[in-house]
Amino acid sequence: MANSTVGDAAIAVIRRNTEEVQGRGDWDVYDELFADDFVDHTPQPGAAADKAGVKALYRGMRTAFPDFHPEIHWQAAAGDLVTTYKTYHGTHRGDFLGIPATGKRISFYTVDAMRVVDGRITEHWGVATLLDLVQQLDAVPRLGTKA
Repeated sequence: MANSTVGDAAIAVIRRNTEEVQGRGDWDVYDELFADDFVDHTPQPGAAADKAGVKALYRGMRTAFPDFHPEIHWQAAAGDLVTTYKTYHGTHRGDFLGIPATGKRISFYTVDAMRVVDGRITEHWGVATLLDLVQQLDAVPRLGTKA
C-alpha cells in the first residue's frame, strides 16, 4: 500500500526526529519538530507526558549512552499517524534509571506511533524492550536464569 502525500510528509518529520534529534542530539530540531501542546500517551517511568518531558528523556538517553543511535527498520503511515519499528544502539557511559555506567554495549527495540499535524509532532504512543535493556546492563537477571 502506498503512503499518501500527507503520510509521506509525516514520515519525513518522524525520520528527522529519529535521525537528527535522537541520533545526533540536535535540540534546535527538537524544538522545531515538536508541537508545544505535544502529548506522550505512554511516557517512560519518571518522565512527564509533555514536550519538556520527552526532551528530558531524550537528553537523558544521550547522557547515559553518548553514542546512542537509532536504526530504522521500517516506517508506515496511515494519514498523519506514523508507525516506526527501530533498534537503538549505544554504550552505557552514564547513569540510566539509577544504574551506574557499566561500559556495556546495548541495543533494544521500539515501536512508536507518532501523529504529525502541520509539520509538527503532536502525539506519541510507544513500546520499548526496556526489560531487555536493563538485563543487558545486568541490573536484573535475564529470564530463565537464576539470580
